Amino acid sequence: HVQLVESGGGSVQAGGSLRLSCAGYGFTYEWYCMAWFRQRPGKEREGVAQIYGGGGSMWYTDSVAGRFTISQDNAKKTLYLEMNMVKPEDTAMYYCAADSRVCWSPNDALSPRDFGFWGQGTQVTVS
Repeated sequence: HVQLVESGGGSVQAGGSLRLSCAGYGFTYEWYCMAWFRQRPGKEREGVAQIYGGGGSMWYTDSVAGRFTISQDNAKKTLYLEMNMVKPEDTAMYYCAADSRVCWSPNDALSPRDFGFWGQGTQVTVS
């Protein structure tokens, strides 16, 4: 039974930093493609960053590249998103997602349909 539990959200001032965590349970972490998505009010869910549990290159959406860093601790089965130089437009509910496959490089953006397991989300508010 795959379970993803996010934490670390909160309120932060523009220009500040925040780190999100996603603890994974019930699956072999190294065999899964892991990702962070976010959903802003009135918007569709969008992919933010992606990494393969078994290691390899990361992918970022253009709007966060150079500011956000995705990383993982395989021993702890935990995914992280380090958010730096945050902007008000980063305000959203952030979701951890996983799928039992290698990651593939998206042509344009990550699709939520490609991920079968989701956490409950953690709210990030930038003011």
